[in-house]
Amino acid sequence: MARWQTEHVIGLLRSRTGAAAEPLVVSTEADRRLDLSISQLGGKGAFAREVQAAVLDGRADIAVHSAKDLPSITIPGLVLAAVPERGDPRDALVGSTLADLPGGAEVATGSLRRRAELWRRRPDLRMVELRGNMQTRLAKAAQHDAIVVAATALDRLGLAHQIAERLPVEVMVPQVAQAALGVECREGDDDLRTTLVRIEHQPTRRRVDAERAFLAELGGDCSLPANAHAVIDGDDLVLTAFLGAPDARTTVRATASGGGPEVGAALASDLRDRLGAG
Repeated sequence: MARWQTEHVIGLLRSRTGAAAEPLVVSTEADRRLDLSISQLGGKGAFAREVQAAVLDGRADIAVHSAKDLPSITIPGLVLAAVPERGDPRDALVGSTLADLPGGAEVATGSLRRRAELWRRRPDLRMVELRGNMQTRLAKAAQHDAIVVAATALDRLGLAHQIAERLPVEVMVPQVAQAALGVECREGDDDLRTTLVRIEHQPTRRRVDAERAFLAELGGDCSLPANAHAVIDGDDLVLTAFLGAPDARTTVRATASGGGPEVGAALASDLRDRLGAG
């Protein structure tokens, strides 16, 4: 998936700016240590830190990330220079639709927020851990009644036929910035920043900024199950968000609208208060 994303950004640079680029592959600890959960590896930045280090120390000029893997506060020395057009942000079930899962079915996912959302609809489900690249996850699907993955990952890898159901936002709010790419460069590299702006998709950037503002208000790399998804309605952003307790069983959800990223911060504050009151 990381290679697809990198080649996609290289293709955008070539077609829109004429700039040539070549990939530098960085193997992260999160890719290697499949025996550990993401929280054990240090949370949201687990897939990003070593890629960011390659840019900071000059081995690379650009870092390409799944934007959902980026902490909501950009690290010193780097800037989020471009967010290209987003894919399908929804989550997907492989193996069964939600309605067809039998009582007490076993569902595999490594995401606490996915567990919280599914338990909200189906408290009977048994949740088990799932890690690995997409091929590894799909190979394990037959061991469970269903697995949960990002729909866009299967779309981009030509595996959309494996999807049993794309879960609507009303059922499962996507992860912050899911299906978007985040392209970082060094903060002082003004010429490169000017180039990267040309591969940005402004509507996607606007949506992603509001979702990241939601997460930032919760503490940057919130360990709670927290999701947010923004759409554009005329001049407004409409943000739907979800927040759960650490056990993923107590949850709150709401929708709010506004003109900019501040709608994300305001909604996070509201849900945090409501969860605390509950």
